[in-house]
Amino acid sequence: MKILVTNDDGVNADGLWTLVDWLKDTGDVTVVAPDREQSGVGTSISFHHPIRLTKIHEKIHGIETYAVEGTPADSVIMAIKVAMKDGIDLVVSGINQGPNCGYDVFLSGTVGAALQGFFYSIPSIAISMNSFTSPKFETGARVAMEIAAYIKEKGIKGKMLLNVNVPDLDMQDIQGMDVTRLGEKIYSAGIGTGNDGRHDYYWIQHRAVDTEDVSGTDLWALKHNRISVTPLRFNRSEYSTEFVHEMAPALCKRLLSKK
Repeated sequence: MKILVTNDDGVNADGLWTLVDWLKDTGDVTVVAPDREQSGVGTSISFHHPIRLTKIHEKIHGIETYAVEGTPADSVIMAIKVAMKDGIDLVVSGINQGPNCGYDVFLSGTVGAALQGFFYSIPSIAISMNSFTSPKFETGARVAMEIAAYIKEKGIKGKMLLNVNVPDLDMQDIQGMDVTRLGEKIYSAGIGTGNDGRHDYYWIQHRAVDTEDVSGTDLWALKHNRISVTPLRFNRSEYSTEFVHEMAPALCKRLLSKK
């Protein structure tokens, strides 16, 4: 089993190398990851400038390692097209420092990397820890290893994307595992300001101010110290919305009446 490990925290991140250490006995692991931290870039791909792919010294013996001057999505594309042209059986992205729940998946570089694997019909996993400070990466790595081993055992191939969020606990304190749906967060975007002596500058502050507490969601699972596994699909058309079904014929009538 050929496993690509990538992330959005950069090729030197502790979470990535803890993950590699746990996966290396499950398959033939190669690391292709951004050369620097790339959190929050989502599915961004570098179309407007060259991408550099550099083979670097391996942190774990026998693990071929590449740094990409680009985004997490770039890293997976470069792995598929250049570094691992002989094929990839599984993409694992992480372990992210901090959860990727609810609407965060649309901003997450961790999920954005795994999504590229999904696009290329490779089973893919995005895995994150529910802590921003000194996460218990060993717990998340064990979860990822068990999922990878199951995929290998069952011979699963094709399009599959699992977004996995793990409580920041020792394994014996985990209360279970749920298959979940995305929960909802309410965000408040703030603007920070400063001055460099000549010009004002700004930065966007992205923070959740409230979250729903509904059974069956990823947010609920984490709150109750349970592992959340959310199968993602990417036909995002909200076809069932009543407003849209009413709007389309009404607009059509109005447009055609003005010919």
